[in-house]
Amino acid sequence: MKHLRNTFIRAGLEALYYSGAHLLLRPILAGVGAIFMLHHVRPRRDDAFQPNHHLEVEPDFLRATLSHLRTLDVDIVSLDEAHRRLTAKDFARRFACFTFDDGYRDNRDFALPVMREFDAPLTVYVASDFAEGRGRLWWIALERVIARTQAIEVPIGGTVTRLDTSTALAGQAAFDRMHEWLRSLPGEADAQREISALCIRYGVDETSIARELCLSWAELRSFAADPLVTIGAHTITHCNLARQSEATASFELATGRARIEDELQRPVVHLAYPYGDRIAAGPREFALARANGFKTAVTTRPGMLFPASADHLTALQRISLNGNFQDTRILPVLTSGAATAVWNGFRRIDAA
Repeated sequence: MKHLRNTFIRAGLEALYYSGAHLLLRPILAGVGAIFMLHHVRPRRDDAFQPNHHLEVEPDFLRATLSHLRTLDVDIVSLDEAHRRLTAKDFARRFACFTFDDGYRDNRDFALPVMREFDAPLTVYVASDFAEGRGRLWWIALERVIARTQAIEVPIGGTVTRLDTSTALAGQAAFDRMHEWLRSLPGEADAQREISALCIRYGVDETSIARELCLSWAELRSFAADPLVTIGAHTITHCNLARQSEATASFELATGRARIEDELQRPVVHLAYPYGDRIAAGPREFALARANGFKTAVTTRPGMLFPASADHLTALQRISLNGNFQDTRILPVLTSGAATAVWNGFRRIDAA
């Protein structure tokens, strides 16, 4: 299913590119700016089975994106500056921000050197449990479980289901089905219980993943000292806030932020909602972010920034730099706003 979706998206992007429609639509749909969303930045791995590949881009693609924005004479600014421009209605020049979710070590090792080439600020959103080395990156644990198996048995819908994982294609199909199942479970504890059981059964150490991949507090302190770097919050546990009680969701927001501020001794005023889609962040979460004092909060809903975004500072849309679409031809389409406008049915703001 995801393969078909990716094929459809690529076809749409290429249709906009080859038709030149994005050039005609740019003045109407490009808005006043954009917030780009990334996760990993690192050289491509050789593994045939990479179900999380959409979460990583190569340094050269990040470099090409920055170069493209410079060609368009777009200012690359910090989130603080984006917030100032939105609230002051200073739209004399278009601008872009770069944001990185989860706090991966490769953001320091591969993304920051590229950003320095362009003197470009970046914001990295940190889940405090990841920085403490005790968080659970279940999507990576699931990838590692499937990579170890030829077949896997899981209790989907209360019935034990056997899934083929003997090839990369079969493994991808199994990953997609299990990912959907895990995200549909009633609570975070249910999903974590299932993942932990799989890790135990198939010999994957899920407790080591955060320490292996994410910046520790000590590393974050030196990373955050770079003048280009802003550290934002990403909750404590990287939970789906919409599935939590209001009290728990507010605690995740406030305590995740407080832990970062205590460790780094600097204010944290920007937030990224974990997962960030409609089933993870909605009007209640937007209001909670405001109540907890965040100046901005970003979703994973696709879209550009428009003057009206100033009225929805805790529901900001982003443009995903997706590892499955690392083609420089699509950059003019993405920055034109045409692709996200089509996706959104030409609605400029998606904050409902």
